[in-house]
Amino acid sequence: MVHTPVLARAVAALSGAALLMTLGACSSSQTSSTATTNANTSADAGSVTMFAPADGITMSQRTPLNKWAKLIPQITDDLKKQGMEKRNISTVVSADLDKQSQQLQDWVVKRVANLKKGSEAAQRSTLIVAPASQTNASSRQYGDYVTQPVVKGAQDSEQREAENRMRSALQLARKAGMHVVLVSNTVSGFTPDAFVQCSTPEQIGELQANMLVSKLDLGKVSRDNPKSIEVLLPYAYADDADGTKSDDAEINDAFAKEAFKGVWKILKPYYEQGKVYSPSGSLSKDSTDDDWQNVAFDLNEKDGAAGTIEERIPAIRKDGTTSLTRIDGIIAMNDAVASSVVDKLDDMGYTGSSADINPSITIPSIVGNIAGHKDLLRKAVPDPVKSPTNDPQSQRDGSRSGASSSARNSHDSRWPVITGYGSYADTIPQVVNGKQWMTGLENRDELSTDIARACVRLNRGKDFSGLSYITEQTIDGTRTPTIHEELSAVSAGNLKTTLIDTGYISMAEAGL
Repeated sequence: MVHTPVLARAVAALSGAALLMTLGACSSSQTSSTATTNANTSADAGSVTMFAPADGITMSQRTPLNKWAKLIPQITDDLKKQGMEKRNISTVVSADLDKQSQQLQDWVVKRVANLKKGSEAAQRSTLIVAPASQTNASSRQYGDYVTQPVVKGAQDSEQREAENRMRSALQLARKAGMHVVLVSNTVSGFTPDAFVQCSTPEQIGELQANMLVSKLDLGKVSRDNPKSIEVLLPYAYADDADGTKSDDAEINDAFAKEAFKGVWKILKPYYEQGKVYSPSGSLSKDSTDDDWQNVAFDLNEKDGAAGTIEERIPAIRKDGTTSLTRIDGIIAMNDAVASSVVDKLDDMGYTGSSADINPSITIPSIVGNIAGHKDLLRKAVPDPVKSPTNDPQSQRDGSRSGASSSARNSHDSRWPVITGYGSYADTIPQVVNGKQWMTGLENRDELSTDIARACVRLNRGKDFSGLSYITEQTIDGTRTPTIHEELSAVSAGNLKTTLIDTGYISMAEAGL
């Protein structure tokens, strides 16, 4: 067959049109496919509703950084980063357990009424619940996220009713196909899909004791030059008027006892080896976990921490002169107590800073490092094996020149290592200047990210296998996936990277 030019041009035109139509169809199909994938990813992330306690009313800056008002918005941001739409994230804040359980119950009943049992919407829905716990003036000083010790029977009828209501609401939610993640505290008789284990009183005590051991280098301390250490355990007495233990008192006891257990687990071996002693005699090598009351002081008493320090390490006045009691370390348990201790020691005449003890960094280099100007300077000054009063050579020299008395007085007035917890904004400057050696807090960034990832995985029907931040613990007889991050210990050396670079506090709040 012979093709004329006109016919050839017509065929070419038709072929080109067909090709364009085909390409357009492919492009349209790809765009539609991408849009569908994005929509499915967003829908697949599901929804989250958070039930959290309200922060207590704060009348001053003296509050720990671990507050619900900081964590909840951060979880919201991390959920959005995981692909969840903002409209699918909601928060309910409650003043106490009674109000929280009622709000949870109302929400679950309404939600279940609008969903079919086992529906896709229910299966892609997760509740994050942080049960409001019974706290007191002492436990609140450590922050909002501390997991409170479980004290069976130490609840009044209203508390028991509220917990029963919460348990029933959570069971109803689970029956409908929803997931539940509990934060900080569990609910008796209920096992969640995941539990977020925050700091415990024992872990807080253990953290500070370990930091003190490291700073004083107790492993190298000689029995001939033992270290003097005091433990201050804040405690809010809550006995009833007739002298019997109230429900609150039992909870207070459990919290304080667990906190001391963490401290004593670390320090006891050094007391037994004669490397550490208590100047007040409140602790000895024969002390046990049950002796926590020997180091406790009433937080409700006026000048409780300051008065306790003055009583335990008194300044001895004789012949018109003042002789200070040697003190190498003080575990103050939280930053509120540490701040009072710093002020009192300064009034008593102690001088220097914690950075002067086994120094690895200097105060000027600390400030320069935090401000971003220079690296930390390092130096090593070994601690003497023998104390001035026990060193025969020092005593012989002192008999001729009085050097022993001078050395002893200089050592006795030296500033001790002071530990705390909570990372209070108003006490950070005293960490920078070395008056308080360390503080601590939850790793809020990591916890928030972990929680968000766990919720999205639950909503997508995935398990937790292969996740490094997930372990297991037994809750109500069932092995339960548990999210946990190690506590952050903050000293002047890492304050910039731990608190400032992460955005927890500003340079101004650090006193810079």
